[in-house]
Amino acid sequence: MREIVAELSGVTFAYAAGIPVLDNVDLVLRRGDYLAVLGPNGGGKSTLLKLFLGMLAPTAGLVRVFGGPPTRVRGRMGYMPQLLKPRVDYPVTVLDAVLMGLAGRSGRGFRYRREEQDTARRALGRVGLAGQEDRSLAELSGGQQQRAFIARALVSEPEILLLDEPTASVDAGGKTALFELLAGLNQDMTIVYVSHDLSVVGCGVKSVACVNRTVHFHDAPEVDADMLRMMYGAEGGQRCPVELIAHGRIPHRVLAEHEE
Repeated sequence: MREIVAELSGVTFAYAAGIPVLDNVDLVLRRGDYLAVLGPNGGGKSTLLKLFLGMLAPTAGLVRVFGGPPTRVRGRMGYMPQLLKPRVDYPVTVLDAVLMGLAGRSGRGFRYRREEQDTARRALGRVGLAGQEDRSLAELSGGQQQRAFIARALVSEPEILLLDEPTASVDAGGKTALFELLAGLNQDMTIVYVSHDLSVVGCGVKSVACVNRTVHFHDAPEVDADMLRMMYGAEGGQRCPVELIAHGRIPHRVLAEHEE
């Protein structure tokens, strides 16, 4: 059995003593996994990531990363937040943006040693942006910008990479290239990929956690009808909710039973 690198045990979280965003959640992440965290907007996906990172503390329950509190091991995790958009009028180069992933770690503010700059260049090489260091970040395409932000998450050489909606605002070709990149990175690190897009299930992930206040975990790249009902079911008022994507010798779509 592979080593457990992170886990939520009986975790409940609510903002300002309101209705729980997550309720009594158990989830185990093992070394080398590539976990897709799927669910509707507002279902708790981003909150779950922030609990793993120690950016939020649970209302109840326990969060452990590498056997201890996540706040003590943040340096072993890389994080790409959702909806990162560079300002066109903000003069930051691609290399500067990646180096921001090291800000605060050395106690020197935004001054970086040559070795740190070399590490940032290696991270850019890993995401296919070698030679782009001196370009303005705002000049890059949407797909290239997402790669630069992934490089920023990689610059600390993490063991766990957490990505929140990394294909947002990326075209179909950029998504395919990004999935290929992440499959390669997964050979060296554990990945948690948050998305509302079910198509990620067929793009290299190894397991799935469906999140909508509670969590349903499946240790395979599959989403079944029960998981879909939990995420998007009839209680949401949808009479014909979601297509099932079936993988066999010929991939095809199947509509679950529904009212006309």
